Amino acid sequence: MIEIFSPSEMQSLALQWKIQGKATVLVPTMGALHKGHLCLIEKARKLGDPLVVSIYVNPTQFGPGEDYQVYPRNYEKDRLLCREQGVDVLFAPPSLYHEEHSSWVVEEKISLGRCGRSRPGHFKGVATVLMKLFWLVQPSKAVFGWKDAQQLELVQRLARDFYLPMEVIGVETVRDENGLAYSSRNAYLNEEQKRIASQFPRILKEAASMPEGEAWAKKELEKIPCFKLDYVEKVNGRLCAALWIDKIRLIDNFPCP
Repeated sequence: MIEIFSPSEMQSLALQWKIQGKATVLVPTMGALHKGHLCLIEKARKLGDPLVVSIYVNPTQFGPGEDYQVYPRNYEKDRLLCREQGVDVLFAPPSLYHEEHSSWVVEEKISLGRCGRSRPGHFKGVATVLMKLFWLVQPSKAVFGWKDAQQLELVQRLARDFYLPMEVIGVETVRDENGLAYSSRNAYLNEEQKRIASQFPRILKEAASMPEGEAWAKKELEKIPCFKLDYVEKVNGRLCAALWIDKIRLIDNFPCP
């Protein structure tokens, strides 16, 4: 496995691969890799070659008072996991922004609701950093999890609107034994909070099969004292929701039959 830290070095290698006719596959991550990420990597491994995993905690998608400074980081563990998974290149740039960076990618429809409502500027940061990664890695396919449905829909829209020569692949959410979606932020939860958090996917999954599931899920989630509900919204055939447990923000969604 090759480790690359320089954006220009990554792009130079990616362009060489393109000339050679190779079909690069990218799995973008912010590190703190877990079973959900490993599932994405496993899927990506079957889609093409070479396989690039990026690790970059993108500062511009965190708002004031959010958890950028304390976001879980463990590069050595992530590096070993990537090596074990047969990753060809681990791309971990220290920064993807020039000192006087002033260019942004803004999507004006998908990014407005759900998480975009309570995290203003979040998807501007997401769209901008992903477009940077796509230009640097030149992937023929990029793999994302459905856990963040809004992000996946955003990437699909970027690929369409900017005629990106790549396919966006979505992989269904991977869950622990209690049904909780794997997330790097789960590391913040203590055992009692994890037990309580398991009610989130249980309620959302049940609601997804109901005609009036959105209203029912809101009512049921608001009954749980430890939950502070952000939203429950049915969008594009999925029931999506976000809430806080203390200062820990969790998101999840289920397809509606």
